[in-house]
Amino acid sequence: MKKSRFETRIQYLKYQVLREVAKEAWEQNLVENVLDIPKKILPGKIPTMRCCVYKERAILQERVKLAMGGNRANPNIIEVIDIACDECPMGGYEVTNSCRGCLAQRCKDACPKDAISFDANHQAHIDKNKCVNCGNCAKACQYTAILNRKRPCENACSVKAIVPNSDQAAKIDPEKCINCGACISQCPFGAIMDKSYILDAIDYIIKSDHNRNFKVYALLAPAIADSFRDVRLSQIVTGLKQLGFYDVIEVAKGADIVAYNEAKELDEKGFLLSSCCPAFVSYVEKNFPDMKEYISHNLSPMGAIARKIKEEDEDCSIVFIGPCTAKKAEIMKESVRSYVDVALTFEELQALFDSRNIDLEKLEDTPLDQASYYGRVFARSGGLTEAMAEGLKEIGSKIEFKPETCNGIDMCRIALLKKSKDMLQGNFVEGMACNGGCIGGAGTLLKFGVKKENVDTYAKAGSIKTIKESVGE
Repeated sequence: MKKSRFETRIQYLKYQVLREVAKEAWEQNLVENVLDIPKKILPGKIPTMRCCVYKERAILQERVKLAMGGNRANPNIIEVIDIACDECPMGGYEVTNSCRGCLAQRCKDACPKDAISFDANHQAHIDKNKCVNCGNCAKACQYTAILNRKRPCENACSVKAIVPNSDQAAKIDPEKCINCGACISQCPFGAIMDKSYILDAIDYIIKSDHNRNFKVYALLAPAIADSFRDVRLSQIVTGLKQLGFYDVIEVAKGADIVAYNEAKELDEKGFLLSSCCPAFVSYVEKNFPDMKEYISHNLSPMGAIARKIKEEDEDCSIVFIGPCTAKKAEIMKESVRSYVDVALTFEELQALFDSRNIDLEKLEDTPLDQASYYGRVFARSGGLTEAMAEGLKEIGSKIEFKPETCNGIDMCRIALLKKSKDMLQGNFVEGMACNGGCIGGAGTLLKFGVKKENVDTYAKAGSIKTIKESVGE
């Protein structure tokens, strides 16, 4: 794959590791050659990013471990590679040289701990022994001369799960982390990575090659429409079958099932939190435990369609492929693990294709048309809300639909806080942890500039017009 298709060098490096691990796994030579992978990726002796090539290779070896599944005893999907964390500045609030030594001294008046003093030139200084990082001084400064020095990963984490360890490197608190992966792309040193279960997927495919009665299904998330922009969906389906998957199923069909059943559930209960986004569900469970009762009892679209497949074909394995790192945690849950065997990201899918030298652009088309418009638009913010409105209409509900569409975990927090204080006007919360919805997930190929128009185009291309038609009602 062309390096130019990746948005950062870090993402390309991660892809290279995944591709090389997959290559060795297909040939069943991974155990013998695992230590050689860093040298394949960095064959020279001149460092490209760090102090020396040996440190770079040591870090690559840690990436290889995570690409092979990492420490399975640690349930958290997102991990920090300690030796790659170059200890970004994290000094809290600091006065910059933009301070004009003004007469107003609003920063001092705003400080509740009397932590601000002035030198002979009237320049402000913050006493770190007194400062409690409240930020009042920064808000008060008319020159925006006071900045909060936080790590990029810490800034990206809306649930405050990243803290310093004893060596002042970043550390993830599993009690707070929701595995959304927002921190991964924001780390400028590539020190944060999600565990990969790409080897499990390869093992299942190899098993199916040896046993024709054993089938491996690929569940393809609708966010594919925005992540692989230079090839057609029908070419991706062909590629998946060349990899060895028996069949490819749209997760959007599972979304239709969820929309239909959640509409019934909302009609019955009167208030509901969506169950589609595993990071949102985890956020509710960890931060608003009293509201767990409001989470829909339906499985996510992934779980719903996987259950349907397993009911029809017990002797099979199911591999979910999507934009979401939190899905890797979801399939460990007791309610899901008997249906979905592996969860992969689109990054890992690209590595799989290239590990087998499958050039998607040269492939013929294999049509995929299994879901309605409403199931397909689940991939972007607001899509679930549209599907719920249609679902209520199709079941003949008389309830007044008042949705709260939450785009990103910060908006989710506001809606949940309002509900906790009986101030929420809505009766359905579409909770999406990633900005933009699933197309903004950490496992996409394109991290920036997501385009919901690509999802809408994909959604409109289907021939199935109603949710009922899709679910067979």
